[in-house]
Amino acid sequence: MRRYFKLLLLILLCTSLAGCRLSRVPKEEDNNLFVIGFSQLGSESDWRIANTQSMIDTFTNAKGYELIVENALQQQDNQLAAIRRFILEEVDMIIIAPTTEEGWELILTEAQEADIPVIIMDRSVSVWNKDLYLTNVGSNFLHEGKLAIQWLEEQKIDTGDEPLKIVHLQGTYGATSQLLRSRALETAVNEHENWEIISQLGGDFTEARGYEVMQQFLYKNKDVDVIYSENDNMTFGAIRALDEAGLTYGPDGKVKIITFDATKKALQLCLDGKIDVCVECNPMHGPTIEKLIDQYRKGEVIPKTVYMEESIYTREDLTQDFIDSRGY
Repeated sequence: MRRYFKLLLLILLCTSLAGCRLSRVPKEEDNNLFVIGFSQLGSESDWRIANTQSMIDTFTNAKGYELIVENALQQQDNQLAAIRRFILEEVDMIIIAPTTEEGWELILTEAQEADIPVIIMDRSVSVWNKDLYLTNVGSNFLHEGKLAIQWLEEQKIDTGDEPLKIVHLQGTYGATSQLLRSRALETAVNEHENWEIISQLGGDFTEARGYEVMQQFLYKNKDVDVIYSENDNMTFGAIRALDEAGLTYGPDGKVKIITFDATKKALQLCLDGKIDVCVECNPMHGPTIEKLIDQYRKGEVIPKTVYMEESIYTREDLTQDFIDSRGY
């Protein structure tokens, strides 16, 4: 496969970038491998770690691939630098899990001009020219949010003359998952006169930040009916803050908890009666992307958007055997 290195340019580029990885010159026996440069946005959550592992497990040397993984540590500038290195290395394909939706037009144009196809994974990018990438593989985040809202509507929580007080834990601002899960809740609140978002807290999809902002909020106000948390790790942090504040939660408690991802730990807490509902966000993208790459290499037309299969879980839907069998 195509891998002629512009080594001098690569060295010059890397001297201006702290922590840059200089890729090895491929050995003769590597020449037939299909080389993929994978820009992963970070390792901020259990979901993200499972997502990366799915890619590593799928794109192996034994199956004819070389996967180069770059962790951007949740910084878009790091992603842009990594992608430019991939272009200089003349990889066969680039896969991007973008930090946020904006700011991708130029780098995708550079990849297109280098004749390197790009797949967008997990989140989406906002670009005027959709031909800058082959396909977008991920979750229907708006649908996930609507599933959570439907569940909340069905609970018919009695708050008397008071509104239903919702604390909204938001993920990384500008990420597709944050934008669409937020939109689902905000739209629903506008449609329900007795629903109120009493605070929107930026948790950045991490447990530490979820705990921090929830602890600060509960220090001033413990009158909460629902926590709508946009990922499991923020939920874990929020639960620790609820424990410290002496508030009960879950199906038998005061505060109802809605969380997104449905990792094994979250499902276990749901089965144990500490989380009310888990909306699944499937991180196992590797096999789906491999099928699409195979179709592309055969010259077949592939769909522009591919959604992963996902479900919603309450305590009644779960068994210990099911949780133990999960891959994430």
